[in-house]
Amino acid sequence: MIKNFRNLKKNTSGASAAEYALIIALVGVAIIAGASRLGNQINLRLSATASTISNAS
Repeated sequence: MIKNFRNLKKNTSGASAAEYALIIALVGVAIIAGASRLGNQINLRLSATASTISNAS
């Protein structure tokens, strides 16, 4: 009985799929956050450029 419990405790084959899913989810969140921030920065720069062009004419 104790031997079976030790074998069960050492069995981590099912954990790898869950770990990969967690890593993929975290990478996805990081990509979304980065793309959102980049989009905001691009929007600010384009707005500033449009404002400068409007004021120049």
